[in-house]
Amino acid sequence: MNSIIHNFYQAFDQLDAETMVGYYHKNIVFEDPAFGILKDDRAKNMWRMLCLSQKKNQFNVVASNITVNENNGSAHWEAHYVFSQTGRKVHNKIDANFEFKDGKIIKHTDYFNLHNWSKQALGFKGYLIGGTSFFKRKLNAQTNRLLTKFENK
Repeated sequence: MNSIIHNFYQAFDQLDAETMVGYYHKNIVFEDPAFGILKDDRAKNMWRMLCLSQKKNQFNVVASNITVNENNGSAHWEAHYVFSQTGRKVHNKIDANFEFKDGKIIKHTDYFNLHNWSKQALGFKGYLIGGTSFFKRKLNAQTNRLLTKFENK
């Protein structure tokens, strides 16, 4: 299972969404502060959309502290990228938890400080409102609209 997590993030660093989603169980449940809860193909399509959106940008992912047992795993990962809507550089630090079933990832939860992310991605506006539940709801709605638009193409 250690190699699954390592290979997942190596594929992400290479923006190889198909390899990434190949490690996901068909009943995957993904959750993070930006998208909320995504299930099945929607979770897989989120990675496809994110990888495609970064193809022409400077993008880097490094995973560390990968720990696993037969049912669970965790990792710390850091992403460096340019937020497309503002052109601002982001260095996001994320802790991930995984659950495995049938040799694949069935649950993937990413945790990161949304307020810190919003300050980097949005600047002063993010500093002012990025720590609020209002901002989180608006961001979830926006990211899910973008995902739906991506899926409808």
